[in-house]
Amino acid sequence: MTTDYPMVDVVKIKPMEAFRLWVRFSEGSEGVADLTGLAARTGPMAAPLKDPAYFSRVFVEAGVPTWPNGYDYAPSALYAEMRDAGALVRTPLPTGEGQG
Repeated sequence: MTTDYPMVDVVKIKPMEAFRLWVRFSEGSEGVADLTGLAARTGPMAAPLKDPAYFSRVFVEAGVPTWPNGYDYAPSALYAEMRDAGALVRTPLPTGEGQG
């Protein structure tokens, strides 16, 4: 595992089955993140994420994967986890996507 956390934003996100998310980052990488570990977290912010229907309500707010209760996932940490798991591929971004 690396400690290199690049400065990236999430530009698109799509929920998938089994606590997975398809994610595209601002630097052009994309892939599927397995977030089944969120179901094991405790506390009032994480508890709603155990429900697959609630988990699927994820959206991007200011480049950050976020859920309606305000729970968010740091995009740089998500990128590093996906990179280290070999879950990222580089794709060209459509014109205007990922531009600040």
